[in-house]
Amino acid sequence: MDHFNGERLKKARIYRGMTVSELAEKVGCKRQTLSMYEIAKSQPTDENLVINISHALNFPKKFFYQDFGSNTNGTVYFRSLLTTNKKYRNEQIIKIEMIAQVFSLLSDYIEFPEFQPLNLYDDCTPEECALAVRRAWNLGDRPIDNLVSIVENHGILVTSFQTSTNDVDAFSRFVETAETPPTYIIAYSNNKTSASRIHFDIAHELGHIYMHDWSDDIEDLSKEEFKAREIQANEFAAAFLLPESSFRNDAERGPQTIAYYKQLKKKWKVSIAAMIRRSEKLGIISKEEYQTLIRIMQRRGQRKEEPLDDILMTASPSLLKTSIMMLLQEGVFSPREFMDELSEMYGLCINPEEIEYLFDLPSGTLAPNKIIEFNNLQIRANKSTT
Repeated sequence: MDHFNGERLKKARIYRGMTVSELAEKVGCKRQTLSMYEIAKSQPTDENLVINISHALNFPKKFFYQDFGSNTNGTVYFRSLLTTNKKYRNEQIIKIEMIAQVFSLLSDYIEFPEFQPLNLYDDCTPEECALAVRRAWNLGDRPIDNLVSIVENHGILVTSFQTSTNDVDAFSRFVETAETPPTYIIAYSNNKTSASRIHFDIAHELGHIYMHDWSDDIEDLSKEEFKAREIQANEFAAAFLLPESSFRNDAERGPQTIAYYKQLKKKWKVSIAAMIRRSEKLGIISKEEYQTLIRIMQRRGQRKEEPLDDILMTASPSLLKTSIMMLLQEGVFSPREFMDELSEMYGLCINPEEIEYLFDLPSGTLAPNKIIEFNNLQIRANKSTT
């Protein structure tokens, strides 16, 4: 067996949300022993211990003897970072790195829509940036019914999966491969299903993508710097989802009540709280009126779960999951061949269930073939289908 990769041990442990002490207790060794393995100060000599580690973390034994270069660079932007424990942030970072590794395989076989960056000037305001993206994407000033598919059609990858905490709303990361132009992955928690919440989370990440520096380590930012970027991303999201001219016409047309904004929510698929905040920002209502409406929502228990949250839905991400299904359905790979290719050629030996989880695929997808619509994807002409 090759050299044991301590970094892989650390990644698998973080992926499972375990501390070194918790894993040591599960596998029956000292915490210091595992720490030495993780920093490559020593190597396991007891194969049974490696097997125990593999079982405790539910990663194949081979995973701990592999190595691969990351195709993700720079920071990871998290929505709700200030309220999210670093343990949970690190867990999602490892997951998005693995998603990027699978994308390396997919991009070698699938023609994905190409992400086109915009040449925005440095002091572009969130309002101006949002308008520029709407223009570039030919969205006009109309409401957006399905932001997920729009983002995917413009070359930004989206996935969703259950998170172990509700403090993680969404996060994004820069990714590049040898075969495709640089792009970004947005992942959001499917612990929530309301279109209004999902749309704002994704629009928030778009704000980071188009407005902020991705070479920074966000952990190195001061609290004030981070807050400033979050405010800008929120302002971008509000302006992107609720363009001033058309939203103003709607907001000024009716009474400034929760009942009226509930009606607007059906049209705009944006939360009531975000709409009344936008109205205050645009001068449609005063700060005092905004605070009054928020207090009313607070008294009614509508701050955490608004009216229509259980009714307004949006489509799930499909680009990445469809590309996997397409390769299986078209006979490019059998499920076993897909997992073998990922392991042997891309250095990622993980269980099929992890792929299903990370890409929100139905359980058992990598066992039987299933029929699925392929959107605008095409298999690369230079790849054999035999």
